[in-house]
Amino acid sequence: MLSEVGRVVRVHIGTDRETGRSRGFAFAEFASDSEAADAIRRFDGNDLGGRRLRVNNAEDRPSRPTGVPRLVPSSQAPSMPRDMYAAGDPFGGDLGRGGDRSFRSKGSRRGLRARKRSLSY
Repeated sequence: MLSEVGRVVRVHIGTDRETGRSRGFAFAEFASDSEAADAIRRFDGNDLGGRRLRVNNAEDRPSRPTGVPRLVPSSQAPSMPRDMYAAGDPFGGDLGRGGDRSFRSKGSRRGLRARKRSLSY
């Protein structure tokens, strides 16, 4: 549909990570700014498949908030004592990926819930 206005260079359709289905938006890049402006004028507010289109210039992503901790290489991070965790703690101990690391990824939220359920017998 957008190619009726001009040459579309690239299109990205936003999809849900879990289901793979479209989230209802897309980004289209045109060969020139004038073609993009023509697409906005022509298609903004039109109906497509019973849904009203909102066509506009993409806005830049907001910057990350300050104060978000930044990961530092393990050579620069303070070392953690080995006996800090109890012997039965599934989140403690060596990462098994070589070396002493002050940050440990706890995996996905789903995996974390599964580990918690397995501990609550």
